[in-house]
Amino acid sequence: MKARIPTIDPLRILVLVLMILPVLALFAFGVLWLWQNDTLQYWLMAMVGCGGLGYGLQQWLVQRERKLLAKAVTEPNPEWPPSAEVVWQKVEALAETCNPEDWPLEDGAWVLTLGQKTMETVAHCYHPNVEKPLLELTLPHTLFIIERASRDLRRDVAEKIPFSNRLTIGDLFRIQRWKAKAEQVVNIYRAGNMIFNPVNALLGEAWRHLRERSFDQARNELHSWFLRAYICKVGYYAIDLYSGRLPLDDAEPTASATPLSKADISHAEGITKAVVEPLRILVLGRSNAGKSSLINVLFGELTTATDVLPDTTQNLKPFVLSREGLTQALIFDSPGCDSSFFDAKQMLAAAENADLILWVSSVNRPDRQIERDFLDALRAVQSAQMDRRPPPLLIVASFIDQLRPVNEWRPPYDLTDRLNIKATNINAAVRAIAADLMVPVEWVIPVCLLAGKIYNVDDSLWAAILNHQDEALRVRLIRCLNAKKRAEDWVLLRRQMAGAGRFLRDLPELLGKRSEN
Repeated sequence: MKARIPTIDPLRILVLVLMILPVLALFAFGVLWLWQNDTLQYWLMAMVGCGGLGYGLQQWLVQRERKLLAKAVTEPNPEWPPSAEVVWQKVEALAETCNPEDWPLEDGAWVLTLGQKTMETVAHCYHPNVEKPLLELTLPHTLFIIERASRDLRRDVAEKIPFSNRLTIGDLFRIQRWKAKAEQVVNIYRAGNMIFNPVNALLGEAWRHLRERSFDQARNELHSWFLRAYICKVGYYAIDLYSGRLPLDDAEPTASATPLSKADISHAEGITKAVVEPLRILVLGRSNAGKSSLINVLFGELTTATDVLPDTTQNLKPFVLSREGLTQALIFDSPGCDSSFFDAKQMLAAAENADLILWVSSVNRPDRQIERDFLDALRAVQSAQMDRRPPPLLIVASFIDQLRPVNEWRPPYDLTDRLNIKATNINAAVRAIAADLMVPVEWVIPVCLLAGKIYNVDDSLWAAILNHQDEALRVRLIRCLNAKKRAEDWVLLRRQMAGAGRFLRDLPELLGKRSEN
């Protein structure tokens, strides 16, 4: 049996008309008075002008809100490795191609469907050869991601939606019912206004049309923004989930030293214990290029033997470097890349575990092919490791005091000064090194490391190191995440095996108790 459609009582309409009739009469008599006094046109012009200004102001507000929406988007994690950045580009492409007409907000099914589509996009990137990549996830990591997403959603709702902590879900349903009744009352008012004051009603309807048009535009933009934000948020957590790099522990990965750094610190001079994971700075280059001298200058004291003779440094030697503005760091001296003690595989492994690389190249040795060969091999290894960020590389151009004129040494030198021969030659040497080693000119820092002539280390070189510190810290974070994930896997495996052993040990007793019951 169909429910009876409710009808509006005519007596209630009559009551409403009687109540608003005096007010409507005021509008009608007001328009008549303006017409009799030949001022109606001025009133119309004023109303059109105010309406135009109001419409323009509303458009400006729409543009402002559009800019605010553009800022309130989910950004990729700057600490992600390059492989995750590639996946994020595909998530953004999916968000841009999402048509609001295909995903109406009134239909609640879009939440699961669009979320699944986003996760499938991410899962396929990490598991392209699997028939159902969506299922390639672990239960603990899935629960962990749900926990993190729920926490972020709770914080956003509590901080950005007014009265969200006071309104209940029942209140929202009641507001929806009141909205329908209010719309009926407004429609009755519009019909009565059209009968008793047609001029004002027509102008009001025109203004209402413009207002609704602007509102629809803003609503559509908000709809598009909401869908894009939803896709990006789901994609953000899906990348963490399917990448396999997310530890289950909430502890900061860099809060403690990795086993590798602990071993290096135990062989280093300075301290015997690391509070946090130190930055790992690797110094590379040819023999007698000034690697050990550079470390001494950075320390401000004689810390390691300088390159007086070839092959002075025979293996990797760590030192604890502490300077103002720099996170606690380990700096490693290394044998020259042209030395018989140089092991290319060992140095590539050391570079893989480095957060910053300082390559020392002498300006008075034009043959840099051996340096270029190792750097090319290093870049090839780094480009193949999409799950790691390559550490920032700085080229230290040493022995600039030996450039012509050799007997002249009056720093500081302005490399843009073409009238100064020394500055011109230093500039040419910097550009030659950049071209030979295939690096940007900005990465090459000219220095002098000779005692009594130390130049451009504490200012330009140190400033460049500090400028790249944030990038080096991101490299350190990924390195620590990988180390923590490997350690966590073994710890969990031992716990799981121990738990399974205890369960099997207690299984006969549990079965016996059940049989007794």
